[in-house]
Amino acid sequence: MAERFYLYDDIEQTRTRFVSFVGDNTRFDLALIQSDRHFGKTLVLDMQGSRFAIIGDDDLKEEGYLEFAFQLSEDDAEELRSFLSEFI
Repeated sequence: MAERFYLYDDIEQTRTRFVSFVGDNTRFDLALIQSDRHFGKTLVLDMQGSRFAIIGDDDLKEEGYLEFAFQLSEDDAEELRSFLSEFI
């Protein structure tokens, strides 16, 4: 086997928040991970849907971003957007 070529291999301190809440139509089980790695953005993991996205204020304002990233309906994405805007 050829020698492994790493692009990076870093260890960082992170702040992780696990939160679960129920919206009008769906339940959200999230892990929100903050570190210096992504320029102040938060790594949002949807643990039930097995999806994730790196999200900042600009992403929350982008039309259709949460719907696409988490495969949500417009209403469910708005509930997630409302929650994340309080945290991010």
